[in-house]
Amino acid sequence: MRLHRLRVTAFGPFGRSEEIDFEALSAAGLFLLHGPTGAGKTSVLDAVCYALYGSVPGARQSGQGGALRSDHAPATTATEVSLELTVAGRRLELTRRPPWQRPKRRGSGTTTEKAQSALRAHDPATGAWRDVSRSHQEIGEEIGQLLGMSREQFCQVVLLPQGDFARFLRADAEARGKLLGRLFDTGRFAAVEAHLAERRRAGEAAVREADAALLAEAHRMQQAAGPAAELPPPDRSPGDPGLADAVLGWAAVARSTAREQRTAARLALDTGTARDTAAHDALDTARGLDRLQRRHAEATARAARLAATADEHAADLRRMERSRKAESVTPALDLRAAAHREHQHAGHTETAARAALPAAHAEADAASLASAARAVAEELGALTAARRAERRLADVRTELAALDRQERADDDLLDETADWLAGRDAARTALQARIDAAQEGVARAEHLAARLDTARARLDAARRRDDLAERAETARTAALTARETAAAAYEHLLGLKERRLRGIAAELAEQLTDGHPCAVCGATAHPAPAARTPGHVDAAAEQRALAAHRAADAEAQECERRLGALREELAAATAEASDTPADRLASDVAGLTDEHRAAHIAASDLHAAQEARDQAEREHDRRTAARQEAQRRAASRAALRDALTAERTGLHSEVERARGGADSIDRHARLLERRAELLTAAADATRAARDAAARLKDADARLADAAYRAGFDTPGAAADALLTPERHAALQRRVDARSEEDAAVRAVLTEPDTQDAAARPRAAPERAQAAADRAAAALRSAASAHDAALGRCADLDRLSAAAAHAARALAPVRARHDRVARLAALTAGTSAENERRMRLESYVLAARLEQVADAASARLRHMSSGRYTLVHSDDRAGRGRSGLGLHVVDAWTGSERDTATLSGGETFFASLALALGLADVVTDEAGGVRLDTLFIDEGFGSLDDQTLDEVLDVLDTLRARDRAVGIVSHVADLRRRVHTRLEVVKGRDGSSVRHHGVRG
Repeated sequence: MRLHRLRVTAFGPFGRSEEIDFEALSAAGLFLLHGPTGAGKTSVLDAVCYALYGSVPGARQSGQGGALRSDHAPATTATEVSLELTVAGRRLELTRRPPWQRPKRRGSGTTTEKAQSALRAHDPATGAWRDVSRSHQEIGEEIGQLLGMSREQFCQVVLLPQGDFARFLRADAEARGKLLGRLFDTGRFAAVEAHLAERRRAGEAAVREADAALLAEAHRMQQAAGPAAELPPPDRSPGDPGLADAVLGWAAVARSTAREQRTAARLALDTGTARDTAAHDALDTARGLDRLQRRHAEATARAARLAATADEHAADLRRMERSRKAESVTPALDLRAAAHREHQHAGHTETAARAALPAAHAEADAASLASAARAVAEELGALTAARRAERRLADVRTELAALDRQERADDDLLDETADWLAGRDAARTALQARIDAAQEGVARAEHLAARLDTARARLDAARRRDDLAERAETARTAALTARETAAAAYEHLLGLKERRLRGIAAELAEQLTDGHPCAVCGATAHPAPAARTPGHVDAAAEQRALAAHRAADAEAQECERRLGALREELAAATAEASDTPADRLASDVAGLTDEHRAAHIAASDLHAAQEARDQAEREHDRRTAARQEAQRRAASRAALRDALTAERTGLHSEVERARGGADSIDRHARLLERRAELLTAAADATRAARDAAARLKDADARLADAAYRAGFDTPGAAADALLTPERHAALQRRVDARSEEDAAVRAVLTEPDTQDAAARPRAAPERAQAAADRAAAALRSAASAHDAALGRCADLDRLSAAAAHAARALAPVRARHDRVARLAALTAGTSAENERRMRLESYVLAARLEQVADAASARLRHMSSGRYTLVHSDDRAGRGRSGLGLHVVDAWTGSERDTATLSGGETFFASLALALGLADVVTDEAGGVRLDTLFIDEGFGSLDDQTLDEVLDVLDTLRARDRAVGIVSHVADLRRRVHTRLEVVKGRDGSSVRHHGVRG
């Protein structure tokens, strides 16, 4: 990350707009930011932090706009910070405005302007700036991804506040842990500790729950066993490791006791069953004797009752005999009753019919009435022709009304057609213009389609070019690495060869044998053969180095080949897409796509417009034909109207004559029909009354003759002797019932068993019933006890199986809990296995602190002329936990002591070295983002001249790596040593900045 330019307006102590050119300050590599106390040196660094993260470090990070706004600024000037920087190869411009109170444009008072943010990116191909986002959240996510650091990490590794690190050197392990935890984001390891602790608590709860379930099964078994078992449940509590064995043992004893109780209950049930059978047999015998004795006594009583009703039975027999004789007179009686009813009905009908007639016909006989009815019917027949005339008159009136409606409809049609034809020319012109526009859209769409295909091809080529460029850069890096690896392997091979040649004498000496000549000098005596030295290289090592060199060289050639192929593809893609950026080509394609879509939409209206034109032409033809047809109908309607009017006049006269004073011919006809019906009904009723009187006289003669032949003096006596069907059926049932009762009584009194039972002593079934009830109660009690014993055994078997299942399920739960509890104690530092009592997060932070100490020691040794080195210590202090100790090793004394014993100047350069080392480690942790601009805040006043020179030498090493280092200090001696300076000058109307020693 490199800063280029910062512009602040109405920010902090700066009342006006001030611009700081970091590009010019960074050209010297080392520059000084100085000024009097309170001028605003720190505000410059606050502005950089606010531009990047939208908040400032320190106590002013509340984010309120009032804390950032300058008191010297005019009320109408907005607070604004703009920063231009390069990060991850992209040049960006960040602009932020905090919320501020401005005067209202209308009226008095102020209103709050909301916070604003803007991010722009520089396009190197065109040199223009393009907007990226104006969302606070999107800008924050983009900057966070590019820098890879939070605001706290940025303030520690870029602004390097020495005071914080001086306190860090003197702090205890707790304070160091909080700072390192914020910088290295070790919250996930703390989360692991918390998760394991939660798992341990959950496992403990699960074990307790399983133990409680097992104890509940034991209590249920105790309830099932009942008080007779006399077995208390196992005296254990949840969490006891021996709970499962105790419960299972107790269950076995309970099951054995229940089975013994079941055997005893079975024996008692068998005895009760035998006693109950004998008692019920005796009860059945007593009941049978009692039933026969009561049967004989009941039959004797019934015989006495039959003898008392003998006279009544004889009277019933005589009454039934007279009824049978009277039944021969029944047909004559029925005939006379029917004739009498018919005669009465005919008389009533005649009286009613004559009452409805006019007074002129009230005394007429049947023949006169029939003659009058025929005369009315003849008058009714004469109205048929008049009805036809009336119906035709209605039809004529309907036809005339239809002619009127048709005339009005034709008039409306002619008016509408005239209006439509008047606007036809304008509509036809508009449709033709619409067709012309659609045809133009068709031509434009075809032209834009060709341009769009070309633009898309260039965009695909540009994207391939960009992808190939990235892949070529990766391949170039891989090829460079492979070449360096091959060169290192070759150098290693040459070194091994040289070392082997120096030790070749030892290899030859190993082959010498006394008495045999030397292959080099020919001597047969070998008084002092050469021996192998430490680090001797043999032929096998040389061959391995040679194979490694060949493999590395082959890999380098393969990387070069891949790089060459990618460069050829990149050249082809570049030739096709030129140097135009893909973003611009994508924008062109998007624009052409929108234009082509618009042209296509315009062209799609061509068919609809042509259809509309054809429809309008067809409508014109239809309306012209309809107008001609309406005119033809108007000519033919006049003659038809005259003919219908003349016919209506003649028909009206004929109908009026036929109505006879009524409302209509139908009304007159209905009156005549009613009159004919009344006359005909009266004639028929008169004839029917005469015939009914003759039939009644004949029926009386037949009834008198039938009664005499049946033996009755008068027809009335025969009618009185008749019985109704209900009365006859009742007498018959009474006679039959007496006969059946008499037969049944004689049958019972003659039965041998009944006669024998009547001769025996009186039976006593109540005593037998009581004995049977006692035996049944004893049997039920024994059966209930036996069922209870069976149920108890079944319940205990079921509950024992459930307890065994619960015990089996408890074992893996307890094993998991023990394993998680052991791991949780280990990560929490409370386990005996964790000898140094280090929590997991402390262990990770200790590793990070060790990296920081190693990185800081390289610079501290240079600053202290090789005297001091920072080392990490994981010793435990007192009863606290270990892992975050920091000591300094003094090379002059060889002692290791706490960093709190350093002097003021030593503390400064030790904290500076620690800050630089921490910056390197955090940068690597954040993804290796290169930090090209650093700021070092205060502390240089505590150094002597020699130490100051050594510190500046270390800072020069940072500059040598193409970094720009800004020193924030008011030490006057630094102004002579550092020529490029940024001075902050304070005044009554706010602070301002001045650049010193800046080129051009």
